[in-house]
Amino acid sequence: MAIQLKPMEQFELKPLIPLHLFGYDVSFTNQSVMMVIVVVAASLFLTLAMSKRSLVPSRAQSMAELSYEFVANMINSAAGEDGLVFFPFVFTIFMFVLFCNFFGLVPWTFTVTSQIAVTFALAAVVILTVIVTGFVKHGIGFLRLFVPEGPLILGILLAPIEVISFLTRPISLSVRLFANMLAGHTMLQVFAGFIIGLGAAGGVLSVLSIAPLLLLIAIMALEVLVAALQAYVFAILTCIYLNEALHLHDHH
Repeated sequence: MAIQLKPMEQFELKPLIPLHLFGYDVSFTNQSVMMVIVVVAASLFLTLAMSKRSLVPSRAQSMAELSYEFVANMINSAAGEDGLVFFPFVFTIFMFVLFCNFFGLVPWTFTVTSQIAVTFALAAVVILTVIVTGFVKHGIGFLRLFVPEGPLILGILLAPIEVISFLTRPISLSVRLFANMLAGHTMLQVFAGFIIGLGAAGGVLSVLSIAPLLLLIAIMALEVLVAALQAYVFAILTCIYLNEALHLHDHH
């Protein structure tokens, strides 16, 4: 029996409840289901973990408190005390990306962060928040962010580059997360296909399936690390961008 290897099939959007409004496809898909599951799971975890707080914390309470402290310290170190006002925003993004990445590692689930539309939407929200924060705090003076300190002629030459660099941030921020999730899960699927194919071949080839199995275990461990790391990278870059909006060139 021929075994078809389709590593990209795991990223296909499948409409579960077809729905069209004003000519647009707004169907409830497998991706929508996973996002609902992620939000519910993260909310339940944090709510239940802190519902029975005690001086001797349980494992769940310890994990919840560590996540709070981790994000708070990250914001404080990257954006200063002024940035702590954005704690709910950054914490929500961090936990959402983290849970999406981890849930995507569970077999037969859907990796939400492997979709560029999702990661770009998150990145766009971050950049819009940065822009609004900058204008609210500094008014038109926020535009000084795009004029490097130094001679006027140098500022005129570099200002367009700074503007282009700022405008490409949503792309770089979203592609970084999307590409890492896509590449890692594709690799897992490919090696899983090798294991199934060699195992089904029988004979000596079945023994050779041990090699891709060991590699699969190693890659899976790496993907767990990448899942946590990418959530951290997304959150810390959010803090850095907010720091620029709050302090302009003061904390560069």
